[in-house]
Order: sequence, then C-alpha cells, then structure tokens
Amino acid sequence: MSISWGYSPKIEKYIPLADFPADKYLIVAKQAIENLGWSLSHISETGLIAYTPISFQSYSEEISIRIHGNFAVVKSECVGIQMLFNDYGKNELNLEKFFHEFEYVEFHLKDVWDEHLFKFHRFIETQDDHYFEKAPLATKNKIKNVLFLFFPQKGYTVTPILVLINVFYYIALVLFSIVYLRYLLVRNGNSYNPDFIEELRKIALNFGVNQRNLVLGGEYWRLISYQFIHGSKSHLFFNMYALVYLGLMIENKLGWKKYLFIYLMSGICGGLVSLIFHQEGVMMGASGAIMGLYGAFIALLITKTFEPKATKALLVSTLIVSLLVLINGAFGKRVDNAAHIGGFVSGFIFTYLLNYKWDQTFEVKTWARYAVSVLLFLMFFSGVLHFSPKYGTEEYRKLRDTFNGNMGSLNGIMNLKISLPKDVKLASIKEDGIIPMEKNLAIIKQMQALNLRPEDAEEREEKIKLSKTSHRAVMLMYRDIKADSSRRYSKETSTALAKVFEIIYKPE
Repeated sequence: MSISWGYSPKIEKYIPLADFPADKYLIVAKQAIENLGWSLSHISETGLIAYTPISFQSYSEEISIRIHGNFAVVKSECVGIQMLFNDYGKNELNLEKFFHEFEYVEFHLKDVWDEHLFKFHRFIETQDDHYFEKAPLATKNKIKNVLFLFFPQKGYTVTPILVLINVFYYIALVLFSIVYLRYLLVRNGNSYNPDFIEELRKIALNFGVNQRNLVLGGEYWRLISYQFIHGSKSHLFFNMYALVYLGLMIENKLGWKKYLFIYLMSGICGGLVSLIFHQEGVMMGASGAIMGLYGAFIALLITKTFEPKATKALLVSTLIVSLLVLINGAFGKRVDNAAHIGGFVSGFIFTYLLNYKWDQTFEVKTWARYAVSVLLFLMFFSGVLHFSPKYGTEEYRKLRDTFNGNMGSLNGIMNLKISLPKDVKLASIKEDGIIPMEKNLAIIKQMQALNLRPEDAEEREEKIKLSKTSHRAVMLMYRDIKADSSRRYSKETSTALAKVFEIIYKPE
C-alpha cells in the first residue's frame, strides 16, 4: 500500500475512455459508489462527487470523477487536516475498491443500458453543472504547487497576504534580534552576559507582543500586532499550515471582507481573554485568530453553508482538530489556551451573526450584522478593561528578588567573633546589615505603590514587617557593639533578632 504525502494528500488516476461513452462511465461509477456505501453528493454531465463513511481510520475522503475530453479523472482526496501530512494509504485503498466494484457493475449493467441512460439524462437536466466550482475542496484543487499558496486568487485573497505578513514579520524580528545581539556582544568584548536575554525581550515588546499591563495601560494596538509575532520556526509553520487550510476551505464561503473581519476580531478577543488569565509574561502568535477561523468553520457547517453530504465529514474533521488543539493547550507548556478558547468562541459568534439567515422572509442588512458584531465586541472589550485591574506583578517580583538578596547579607554578621576589633565589627554590621536593610526600607516604599494580586499583597505585608524588624535588629546590634564590643548582645537585641528569624522561617 502506497502512502500519499502532501498538504492535502490525494491520488488521481487518468482513465482513457476510448470508445466508452462518458455518460455510461458516470452511470457505472454512480452505481459502484452506491454499492460501496459511499454518500453521493453530486452528479452532473461532467462528473460526480461522493464521500466515504466516517470511521476510526478515516474522517472521510472526497471521491470525485471529472470528465475531461476523452479521459475520466478519478480522484480520492483527504477532506480534513491530516496529521504528519500523509493519508496512511486511505486514498489508494479507496480507488482500489472503486475500480474493483466498477468492473462488477459494468458487467451486470451491459444488458440494461437504455433504461439507465434514459433515467440518467433526465436526472442531470435538473443538476447544476457548475457545482464543481463551489464544492468544499474546489479552492484547494486550484493550488497546483506550494508556491500557489502564497499568491492571492479568486476565493483565496486574504489568506496568502496574512501568511506573507506573518512570515516577513518573523524574518524581520529574527534578523533584528541577530543584529542587536551581535552589537551587544561587541559592546561587551565578545563575552556573553545573562542580561542580554532581557535586552532581547525588550525587542519582542517593541515589535508588539501582547502584555497585560501595557495593553491595560492604553497600548491597545498590541492586540492586533501580537497576532503576527511568532517565537520559533515551528510555531510559525504549524500556525500558517492551519491558516492556509482554513483559508482554502472557508474564505470563498465568507468572502474576503467577512473573513478578514472574523480573523482579526477573533485574534483581538483571544488576546483579551489571554490577558485576563496571564498576570505577567508576554503572549504572541496567530493561534487565537486561527482558532477563530475554526469556530467560523463550525458555524458555517451547522448553518448549512456547505452541501449536506460534505457537512458531516467536514464537521467531524474540524471538531477533531479543534479538540486536539485545545487539549494540547491544556497540557502543553507555554501554550496560550486562553487565547485559543477566546478566539474559537468569538469566531463562532461573529460568523453566526454575519452569516446566518434567521428568517427567509426578512433579510438582515449586512451593515446591521457588522454593527451588532462590533457593538458586542465593544461591550466585551470595555468589560475586560474595566474588570481587569492593572497589577504590578513583574515589577513586584523584581523588587522582591532584590529584597531577598539584601536579606541574605545578614548571614555575614550573625556570628561575628568577639575577638574581632571593634571597628571591624562595626564596619561589618554597617556594610552587611544597616545599608542593605535601609535599601529594603526604600524597596518597601516602591512595593507599596504597586497594585498587586491578593496573594502578592499578602506576601508584601510579610516583607513590610520583616523590613522594619530586621532594620531595628541591625541598629540595635550596632548600638550594643559600639557601647561594649566585649560582650554579647543585649536582651532587647536578641529579642529583635529572634523576631527576624521567626518571620523568615515562619511555617507555611
């Protein structure tokens, strides 16, 4: 069994008809498909389309036969996204079954052609011979090679432009990062410094990643720009792979204006949901917008935008892939599942609002559909901004780390030898005790100016208590040594030091 590989795995066979009439070929093919239990979706003078049943091995393939001159082109093509870009031999097996059944049917129909020909010609008079241009895989069939994926064409206009923007943005970010890193190395004498990571992070911020405090601070443009930034080649590749597939399947159904609107708005809504759940860090990638297209695809399927026989196969494959993405987001590391869910739900809702026909006797104007969608978005946008406080989580953690580092310096003065000269002991207490503890008092003032999450605010209260207690303890130590360096600390000093250790080693 041979395996078919590719973006949309398929196998085509060119069958010369010779003296075999095209209408007879389609009659035999139709009966063979019915015998195999495949769902016939369309048949007309120039061909037919059918779908294989859904099973654990397959979520359906499209079987098509097109008459071109004196040839019949018989094709089996995978409907949904195929993992690892191959069909696992399903398409070849389908054609083997078809040709075997074809021979059987041809033999049994040879004596009753006239009856079948009469019924066939009467039936195809009522069929749309242009259906092949509107079939679910019609746009995909126009893609002759991988380069065609990057060129706008009828029914596939916005998608390649979005792909190119994502690719160019990634290249620009990588090149700028490389140049800047080289500059940092030269400036630092060609030696690496851990601070370079923070410098490179600033580049990502400048390029427009999604970050809670910056967006809540008014940089709303990041909710769009973050959709075009990717952290790695694999991140970019798999997002663009999904985007191309969805674009080929639904852009022609929605039209480029609705398609672009849903893409961008889903990405924005995904970004808003993301910043609700991520108090710190940065978010990037097109996956929120792409999940919006998955939601849009499902909305189109349940509103009967696609031909009924194709809908079931497409719905199952789309639900499977969507579920896999969400499961991966739930258990995967560094995956922004909040953006996935936000994008998916918003894409479904926007598509429903823009595309669904509630009443056949009353047509809702397009501008009204857009107005309702935008109004709903603005309500969600303002609600997120109003109910999402701007927390100083990242700044607090930096201050906390500095605070803890200063506290560590106390270890140097806890066991000063009595035999040391008085001035040495006083200098040590001042250097490793008084100065760091005074710095902590200043840090506490900066912490108190921050709006923090409840758990961070509770920790801050402990730091405030510790800073005051530790500063008092080192000042008492300095007083005792200055008064009499030959004896141990006074009871007051010992009690203050005990309180410091009580706070530090407080049981959880």
